[in-house]
Amino acid sequence: MKKLAIDAMGGDHGPKTTIPAVVLALKQLSDISILFVGLQETIDLAKKTIPADLLQRVEFVFASEVIAMDESPSKVLRNKKDASMRVALKLVKEGRADACISSGNTGALMVLSRFILKTLPGIDRPAILSRFPTKHNKPVRVLDLGANVDSSAEQLFQFALMGSIVASAVSGIENPTVGLLNVGEEEMKGNEQVKQTALLLSESDKINYFGFVEGDALFTGIVDVVVCDGFVGNIALKAVEGLARFVGGHLQQAYRRNWLTKLCFIPLMSIKKVIDPRQYNGAFFIGLDGIVIKSHGSADQFSFLKAIEEAVAEVDKNIPELIKKHIDQYGLPGS
Repeated sequence: MKKLAIDAMGGDHGPKTTIPAVVLALKQLSDISILFVGLQETIDLAKKTIPADLLQRVEFVFASEVIAMDESPSKVLRNKKDASMRVALKLVKEGRADACISSGNTGALMVLSRFILKTLPGIDRPAILSRFPTKHNKPVRVLDLGANVDSSAEQLFQFALMGSIVASAVSGIENPTVGLLNVGEEEMKGNEQVKQTALLLSESDKINYFGFVEGDALFTGIVDVVVCDGFVGNIALKAVEGLARFVGGHLQQAYRRNWLTKLCFIPLMSIKKVIDPRQYNGAFFIGLDGIVIKSHGSADQFSFLKAIEEAVAEVDKNIPELIKKHIDQYGLPGS
């Protein structure tokens, strides 16, 4: 039985999202139990809402504080000792939970995760990793999506290593290819950071380095893993999400226009599903000595369920232990 700690108070909607998502997860995933962390009134509401036959797989954990979405991570670290997010992370640290899922303040979650769980030996910084859909119907894993605004070449090499391990373990890809996101594919293009990273990757006989890739590689499936720093990665992620909502909104408007557009809309339903960012909710804070999944702050119950499913997949493969196992074998420059 996999035990998942849920920060019930995080995100834009808090318990309005987390409680129904927990119900869905318990119904669909028979091999999980939930440690539901929240304020007393939220716990009382959950006890009334969750069906009696599912309550036996839920343990309620009280927290007296909530971290707001706009709070400073440094102030949270100093002052919010009993926040729901912090309590959920401590459950992972203590071994009571196999993973933590939160849709709360990203900066606070990253700072608290590093403080409580620490990074793995040989890893300087954790990175945010998530999946993007591709035209070949296989996801590409992209990191870093916002954990680190500036990263050294050695740290980007570490991201490449961790991304390769996840692609191999979770998706079963043998010898996954790694692309380095750049403004062009030619060797002379790019800033000093990506050029130095490319040199490290090309010299490694443990990572299957493809070379520089441009932004379209996020969707072509030409590589299995795309590496970039968090500044570039977060901008790319937000642009992709915005485009998906833009296209989805126009498809909805077209559908409502008249009966003819409704007929034309039917073949496009599969496209709308593929580009729906909710399908890919649940980013992995990779590089920590524990499993932490970040759900989008605006997640609804469907997308929060996807974050729970992502946590289950990472627990099944025990990704932190896999990374530990491979660090010495791969050799990490600068560590």
